[in-house]
Amino acid sequence: MDPIAHTLAGATLAQTRLKELTPLATATLILGANIPDIDVIVSVLGDDASLLHRRGHTHGVLAMILLPLILTALMLAYDRLWRRRRDPQKVPVDPRATLGLAYLGTLSHPALDWLNTYGVRLLMPFDGRWFYGDTLFIIDPWMWLLMGATIVLTYSQRRLAIGAWIALGAAMSAIITFASMVPTPASVAWWVGLLAIIAMRASGYTPEKRRLAAASCLAAFCTYLGLMGLGNTLASSRVTEHLAGQGVDAEVVMTGPTAANPFAREVLARSNTHYHALKLSLWPGASSISSISSRYAPVPIEAPDPIAEAALNAPSQRGFANWVRFPVFEVQSHDEGHTVFIRDLRYVEPDATTSRGIGMRIVELDLQLNERPDTASASH
Repeated sequence: MDPIAHTLAGATLAQTRLKELTPLATATLILGANIPDIDVIVSVLGDDASLLHRRGHTHGVLAMILLPLILTALMLAYDRLWRRRRDPQKVPVDPRATLGLAYLGTLSHPALDWLNTYGVRLLMPFDGRWFYGDTLFIIDPWMWLLMGATIVLTYSQRRLAIGAWIALGAAMSAIITFASMVPTPASVAWWVGLLAIIAMRASGYTPEKRRLAAASCLAAFCTYLGLMGLGNTLASSRVTEHLAGQGVDAEVVMTGPTAANPFAREVLARSNTHYHALKLSLWPGASSISSISSRYAPVPIEAPDPIAEAALNAPSQRGFANWVRFPVFEVQSHDEGHTVFIRDLRYVEPDATTSRGIGMRIVELDLQLNERPDTASASH
């Protein structure tokens, strides 16, 4: 998930009275919820290095043991060398509670990352397999809204805290309002929800009533998450049944959520011969037949020929080759060699020539199947 979601998750955990366990509890949870993303530093090496290393070692089982220990040591050092040195009267942090909170916050990170279609390598460094929850879109505004409400309704009146949440809310609202992928009704619903949160915070609600409202928002988010998972199970079942009626045995089904629309899924099913791309509506009342439509014609699954294999094994594509989930290959040969399109149908269509994200690579090979220097190593 995005950094905003991880930050909100850590802050929300703090509001379940965990912040009362020890000083610096909230900071520990928020830092723990974000610390696995220290691998973002490899992004300076390019998109392929990012795909090769991100959501790997710092998100795997070994990191889940080590990172909380490191975070706890840092929090204890900060408490001793800075916080209590400036004010010796402050209560020292509880090492055991801090360690427990560090583990909880850190473990929340791969749990959230697992929820989307991008995937996470939970067993690194012992096993590089990717795991996918296919439950939430990588940026989910309803997660932002419900967890954000939990926090805003319970945080203090300090100007710094209020200013920080106003800035974060403005940034989130800009994304939801201006992102082309977010449908207009979802943008309207976002603003209605945001204004309702502001009204409750500005009202004369007692702290007890605000805490009750916050708990209700947290319960609503947990319910939303459960319903999204249930919706995916239903979508997978409907698609499997739909394809079986056409004589197709779906071996793998990815039920990809769409941006800001919890009732829609973009489905990709793999049989032993083809990829089948479908759209599905989970809107109440939609029949199992009318709710499913094809996005494009079935795409044959073909093993890469020697040219495509050479492109996939090119030095500049190590990360993409490791990450691609539903690959298709297209080779265009010419006098100087070959242009190879490698597409991941999770994020691009089979005839795409450009991509706004990371779903496609274009590799230039010479006649000896060596990668040419002008190969585009980034997404197109």
